[in-house]
Amino acid sequence: MARRTGEVAGHRPTVPVPATAACGPVSHAIFRLTRLHRMVAAALLRRVGLHPGQELLMMQLWDCGPQRQADLAALLGSDSATITRMVRRLERGGFVRCTPSATDGRSVIVESTAAGLALRAEVAQMWHELERRTTEGMDEQARTATLDALKRMECNLREIG
Repeated sequence: MARRTGEVAGHRPTVPVPATAACGPVSHAIFRLTRLHRMVAAALLRRVGLHPGQELLMMQLWDCGPQRQADLAALLGSDSATITRMVRRLERGGFVRCTPSATDGRSVIVESTAAGLALRAEVAQMWHELERRTTEGMDEQARTATLDALKRMECNLREIG
């Protein structure tokens, strides 16, 4: 029996591709997947008191130490207003501390606090759970092929942007 649009063997049907999006089924699938992935990530992050994206900023601080806010925006591919809001929220939560740069009066240095550092293991566990849920039922070869395809797509879009 042939599968209907959006069906995956052994799983319930996904949302059918609208006629208007039929010329871009991969893009439509990425859109749907991104929304679902973000929803699941948000639910997992709520358990540790973070919002989506904040964990990525914290990961940069954990790995690289204190950073200029402008550098965080560039590293995360975000605009300065979004990063400013994110940093303010994290600061209110006690996870980061902001100080003026000693060498550039216009720059703000963002660093993790002890409370922020304490989140590291929980965020790692949350990402592990998100990865498990996302790739469930896929063998190593399928995960590798998927990752390779996603990297190729990212490169394709970076060349355009």
